[in-house]
Amino acid sequence: MNMMGIIFSNIYDERLGDITRRRTMASLPFGGRYRLIDFVLSNMVNAGITNVGVITKQNYQSLMDHLGSGKEWDLDRKVDGLFILPPFGDGQKSVYRGKVEALWGTRRFLERSNEEYVLLADANIICNIDYQKMLSEHVESGAQISIITKRESIMGQKDARDVIVRSDLSGKVKEVLMHYGIPGVASCGIGMYITKREFLLKLLYEANSYNLVDFEREILQAKCGELDIHSIEFDGRILRIGCVEEYFCANLALLEPEVRKEIFFRHGAVYTKILDEVPTRYLKGCSLKNSLVADGCTIMGEVENSVLFRGVYVGTGAKVKNCIIMQDTKIEDDVSLEYTICDKDVCVTKGRLLAGAAGHPIIINKGKTI
Repeated sequence: MNMMGIIFSNIYDERLGDITRRRTMASLPFGGRYRLIDFVLSNMVNAGITNVGVITKQNYQSLMDHLGSGKEWDLDRKVDGLFILPPFGDGQKSVYRGKVEALWGTRRFLERSNEEYVLLADANIICNIDYQKMLSEHVESGAQISIITKRESIMGQKDARDVIVRSDLSGKVKEVLMHYGIPGVASCGIGMYITKREFLLKLLYEANSYNLVDFEREILQAKCGELDIHSIEFDGRILRIGCVEEYFCANLALLEPEVRKEIFFRHGAVYTKILDEVPTRYLKGCSLKNSLVADGCTIMGEVENSVLFRGVYVGTGAKVKNCIIMQDTKIEDDVSLEYTICDKDVCVTKGRLLAGAAGHPIIINKGKTI
C-alpha cells in the first residue's frame, strides 16, 4: 500500500486523569489484554501499511515495552517497519504543544519515507476500519486533505466533539467547527486524516514560519476556505475514549457479542503483545456472568458484567460487579466492588466495600493497597 502511518500517542492524556498519569493514552489497557494503540496499529497493518511512526511525548516507557520491535504486527522489518519518534525532535528545545509541532519535530522521518500518502491517526478511537477503502475514496475525491468522520448523536455540551465538519453533497468540507456541543446529529471527526506526504511537509514548513501549533484549529479550521478538504464517512461502530466515563463504558460495551464481532473482526484481526500465561482457574464455588476474563486469573468469588485483565485474583466470597480490573490485581476474600476501575497491581484487602456509579466509577491508582 502506498501510504505510511503516523500515530499520536499522547494527545489526550490529560483527559483521563489518574489512569494516564504514568502512561500514554496509546498504552492504556483495554478489553482484558489489549492496549488502545493495538486497534489503530492493527488497522494499518491489515491495510498493508508497513511504515508506521508513533509520536511520543511523555510517560512512554510502557508503550515502548508493549510495542517492542513490532513483531506482533509484522513490523520488525529491515526496510520500513515500526518507529518510535520521541519528543525533542529535530531543532526542538521544548516538548511539542500540538500536532503541528509534533509533526514538525519528526519531519526528517517524513522526508526519508517514500510513500506518496500519509495517514495521521489518534489512538483514542477504537474501531475496525478499512484504510484501503478510505485511501481509495481520498484519491477519487482529488482533495488535498480527507477527514474521516462518523455520524454521531450529540446530547449537549458535556458530549461536545473536538471536530465537527459540515459538507456539501459531494463531501467537500465547507465548515470545520471545534468543541461543538449543540444537541443533534453531526459528522464528527474521529482523529484520522489522509493527505499526500509532500503536501503535508509543505503545510508543516509554512505552519512553522507562522508559529502554528494546532492542526485542527489553525490548519483545518482556519484554512478551510482555501484548502480542498474532503469528508469520508465511516459507517462502522466506534468506541470513543475522551474521558474516564467513556473509557469505562467502552470496556463494558465489549460484553455485547455484536460489539466484539465488529470491533475485533470486521476488516481483520486485532493484534497485541503475546504473553505466555497459564489458563484461568475457576475454583469450586465461583460464579461468572457476562464477563471478559483474560488468561492467568484465579476466580474463587463472583464476577458479573466485568472485564478482568491477566493475572487477576478474586478471593472467596468476593463480589465484583460492573468493574474493570487490570493486570495482577488482587481482590481478597469477602470484598465487594461495584463500578470500580482497579489499575495494575492493586490490592483490595479483605472485607472492603467500594461502590461507585455508572457515570462516576471509582478509580484505584496503580500499585495502591486499599
